Amino acid sequence: MNKFLKSILPGLFLIGFNIGTGSVTAMAKAGANYGMAMLWTILLSCIVTWYLIRLFGKYTIVTGETALFAFKKHLHPAVGWFFIIALTVNVSGGIMGVMGIVADVLNEWSKTWHTGGISAKVWAIFGVGLVYSIFLIGTTKVFEKALAIMVAFMGLCFFINFFIMMPPLGDILNGLVPGMPTGDDTSLAGASLVTAGMVGTTVSSMIFIVRTTLVKEQGWGIKDLSIQNRDAIVSASMMFLISASIMAAAAGTLYVNGLHLDDAKEMIPLLEPVAGKYAVGIFVVGIAAAGLSSQFPNTLLLPWLLCDFFSWKRDMKKTSFRLLVLAMSLLGLVVPFLGARPVFVMIASQAFATLVLPATVICIFYVTSQKKIMGEHANSTLDNIILALILLFALVMGGLGIDGFIDSLGKFL
Repeated sequence: MNKFLKSILPGLFLIGFNIGTGSVTAMAKAGANYGMAMLWTILLSCIVTWYLIRLFGKYTIVTGETALFAFKKHLHPAVGWFFIIALTVNVSGGIMGVMGIVADVLNEWSKTWHTGGISAKVWAIFGVGLVYSIFLIGTTKVFEKALAIMVAFMGLCFFINFFIMMPPLGDILNGLVPGMPTGDDTSLAGASLVTAGMVGTTVSSMIFIVRTTLVKEQGWGIKDLSIQNRDAIVSASMMFLISASIMAAAAGTLYVNGLHLDDAKEMIPLLEPVAGKYAVGIFVVGIAAAGLSSQFPNTLLLPWLLCDFFSWKRDMKKTSFRLLVLAMSLLGLVVPFLGARPVFVMIASQAFATLVLPATVICIFYVTSQKKIMGEHANSTLDNIILALILLFALVMGGLGIDGFIDSLGKFL
């Protein structure tokens, strides 16, 4: 059992990267506004995520190269720098938005048991301090275990809520049939934008690139391909179950009562009358765990990318790396202290991410299809067809994401 748990730590680490407050907000909004009608979107996104996690991991196992190093070596150094800059911009927006949403949610929740509530600024300082403290005292293995605990706690909270507030089984099964909901509040345009947001929070370029670093540090070789594939399945399956649980909790309470959702903190006053304060408390703890579990790897991303690109030893105890992580962590205070709109920051971050995904697919498409690089493990014809379809999927979702961002500018600015 201990050996098995160690073998799936990289997959659990990716779940922490993948499911944060952006995912919670997107899934809860979809569940509140459309019921389980868009469950198929989560399933399709997780299948795409599984395939790409497996492919990126396979590349590193076969070649011994991490993603950014490979793009620099086999394409051009400028390609590597593009990903470093693009992902850093994306993750910086995510850090600001995530902590802003977590602080807002905890502030709203604290009003239910403390007069006036605890300030969002206090919650933000506590969250930033907790994440950075774990970083200071830990190593990569400690990071993985800490994140695994956060992910397990988050998953448990959302699974409990699923059984407390689950919608009818028939609605869940019908949601697996692809289609766009229609109606006054569920117009095609609105549903399309929600779809793009859900895909953007699930199919993330960051987790694919980080995956290669995790696989290399595990020391997996060709003989471990089956372990790598199993780890990818565990990761994608857990992403689906947790995301579906969040959607179902909102669908089984808010949707059936005709209550719609636009902001994460709205869940507290909306959910409590129909779900009860204990269910809401569990849900809030899940949101906080989701925020911290994504915040932690987000703050580590830039030094990890630099180590990947330059083939440096990933020693996070270096003073330069500690200062870099501190600077990234402090971005979490921007939204609570400057009064910015956390949801808009998250929307902007997710919209930018949709532009990076097609480039990520094109790059991995190229290097994995080259026999001079991959040898007998190069892509088959079927792999190339699947990657072409994923690229088309990424381009379509990218277009929807851009439209959503442009539409949101008028609402938030």
